[in-house]
Amino acid sequence: MPDWEHEDDHGVVTEVQKQVKKPSMFKVLLHNDDYTTMEFVVFILKTIFLKPEQEAMRIMLNVHQQGIGIAGVYTFEVAEAKANRVIELARANNFPLLCTVEEE
Repeated sequence: MPDWEHEDDHGVVTEVQKQVKKPSMFKVLLHNDDYTTMEFVVFILKTIFLKPEQEAMRIMLNVHQQGIGIAGVYTFEVAEAKANRVIELARANNFPLLCTVEEE
C-alpha cells in the first residue's frame, strides 16, 4: 500500500501553487535596404509570417518608409527560427535583407 493510503497517517496536506511565468516575447524585425524588392518582402511576410496580403503590404511599407518593420512577435525560439528562415530565403534569392530579433 502506498504511503499516502495509510489510515493511521494524520499528516497535513498542503497544496503548493506554482505560478507559471509567461515566456518573454520577441519582435522579429525586417530592415530596409536598397536591394531587396518590395515584392520579396511581401512574399516573406505572407509565407513565413502568414500575414494576409493587406497586412503584408502595410508592414512592407513600414519597412520601406521607416527603415524597419515588425513582422511578428513570438517566443524566442519561434522568433529566432523565423528570422533564420528569412535570412536563408533572402540569401538564396540574392537579397541582403536583414532580419533581427529583439526582446519586446
